[in-house]
Order: sequence, then C-alpha cells, then structure tokens
Amino acid sequence: MTSSKKSRLSMLDSLAAAGAPVAAPAPAASMMSSNRALRSARDAVDSHRVWDLEPHQIEDTRIHDRLDPADVIDLRDAIEANGQTVPILVRRHPTEADRYLLVYGRRRLEAIRSSDKVSKVRALVASLDDDAAVRAQISENMARRDLSFIEKALFAQELVENGFGNQSQVAEVLTVTKSSVSMAIAIAEAIGPGLIRAIGPAQGIGRPRWDALAKAIEETGADRDALIRIAEKEYTRFAVDAVTEGSDAAPGDPSVMAFEAVFSAVAPAPAPTAKPAKKARTLTQPLTVDGRRSATLRRTAKGLSLELPGGGFADWLEAEAQNVIEELHARWQSRGEE
Repeated sequence: MTSSKKSRLSMLDSLAAAGAPVAAPAPAASMMSSNRALRSARDAVDSHRVWDLEPHQIEDTRIHDRLDPADVIDLRDAIEANGQTVPILVRRHPTEADRYLLVYGRRRLEAIRSSDKVSKVRALVASLDDDAAVRAQISENMARRDLSFIEKALFAQELVENGFGNQSQVAEVLTVTKSSVSMAIAIAEAIGPGLIRAIGPAQGIGRPRWDALAKAIEETGADRDALIRIAEKEYTRFAVDAVTEGSDAAPGDPSVMAFEAVFSAVAPAPAPTAKPAKKARTLTQPLTVDGRRSATLRRTAKGLSLELPGGGFADWLEAEAQNVIEELHARWQSRGEE
C-alpha cells in the first residue's frame, strides 16, 4: 500500500474532523472564563503530581460535547512511538476507592486502551465537584477547537436534561445568551439527537440553516431513520473517495456533505424564478434617396431614431433639425383637417 493510501486510510478514523476550519479567536470574556475554569482545575490537582493509572480504573461518564468519532489510531501510534507527553485530567470517584472519573483527555485514554504496547495512563488527579469538572471539560475542549453550532446545541440540551443547571446557567458556561441557548435546544429537539450525531459537527453550518432543516423536517414529517441513512451514505462515499482518489485530492468535510445531502432531501425545492420578459425587438427601416440608401430609421421600445452617415447632408440636417422637426410635426397635426 502506498504511503498516500495509508495516510488516507488513517484519515478515515477521524472523518468528522476532516476539513474542519480553524476556529477564530474567542472573545475576551470567553477566554477569561475558560482560563478561570482551567486554572481552578489545575489548582485542584493533588500536589501537581503525574500519576500512572490503569486504564480500567478510569470511567468516562461525562456528557459528550463533540460529535467526532473516536479518531485515536494516529494518536495511539504517536503515543507508542514517543510516549504520552500530555497527561489527562481525572478526579476521584465519589464512592469507589482507587477509581477515577475522566475530566478531559478522552482521545488519549482511548488511544492507550487500544494499545498493546502502552499499559499505563499518565494522569493528573484533581479534587473537583460535578460542576467544576464540567466547566473544566468545556474550557479544555473549546480551547482546542470551538464547538460548532449543533455541537453546542446538543451539549446544551444534554446539560439541561442531566440536571447541570437551567438554561441561564448553561448559557453562562457556554458564554452565550440565554435566548441563544433556548433557540439552540429547540432546534436540537426538532431534529433529534440520532440524526444530529449521524450528520456530525458540520463546522461552518450555522444556526439559520440548522433551523431551516428543523422546520423542513417538521413541515414534511420526514422519516428521520431515512435521513440518517442518507447521512451515513455520504460518509461511506467520502471513505471510498478518500482511498481511491489521487494523492493531491483535497478532502472536504464529510459532516458538511452529510448535512447538505439531508437538507436537500427534506427542504422544498426553490420556487422557479419568473422568466425575464423578452426584450422588445428592434425594427430597422432603410431610407433611400434616388435609389441609394442614405439613412436608417430605427424603432425600439424607447422610441424612434434616425441614423445618417456623416457628410454634407448630415451636417445640414443637424443645423436645420429644429425647423425640420417643427415642419414635420405641423404636417402630422394637419392630417385630421384634410
């Protein structure tokens, strides 16, 4: 297998992340909030010691805030080759000794769990309650890549449903307004978590288009299972293209492709635009003097024009134009008196 195809095959394990744009810098208030949450997590770490833990000691009970698949193959290979350079963050289990709950570092944990060469997970152990752990998770993830609109919507919905807080409290954590959280949750409920996860993060697809998709699904009563199959088909097509296309082919974002395919399946076709009115024909009539063409009379929707080639007659007519037009107008008016 060529190195190009091997690279593409490994890329398939991070399908939803392919082609995702780099997030723009967060507003100052958001960055400050994230930094405070991360500082609180760091301050809670026991003696700032890195522990070597067994993967089976760690449980991941967190609310998932990303729609990307577990793209861990490349990370596992890197850890096996170079070691785990960045520890994960865990907190002690509230009821079970020698057990821990994951705060952040899911990909690193899964990479080591799938490895035959690395048996221990390097971890920082912090004393955090549920609220602080969720805030640290959000801050760490949003520092790596800003969540897409639908990831935030689904995350906000799950936070409320799991009792983290009301919409106002969730809005504060996500550094958005309460009205935007309310609207996002309504959209997520209308589309459904199954279809959202089948489509993926769809970076760059904002609230207006997700809202339009939600309304189209409700108005048409579309079968969500059928729409899920449409999304899955786009991922399959992307996987085939990633392997078979040339090495210079730039992959797109399959989650955006999945969104577009689902949207096309349910959104009403745009109303045909009215055909522009046909342009009025221009009528021309040659004028002759002594059997030779000496002028052209041109009639359009705007009026009548007379075109003469340059020369003495054209110069004379230009000088006498006022008299000539008055004489012609008088002849036109006198037609009714004859």
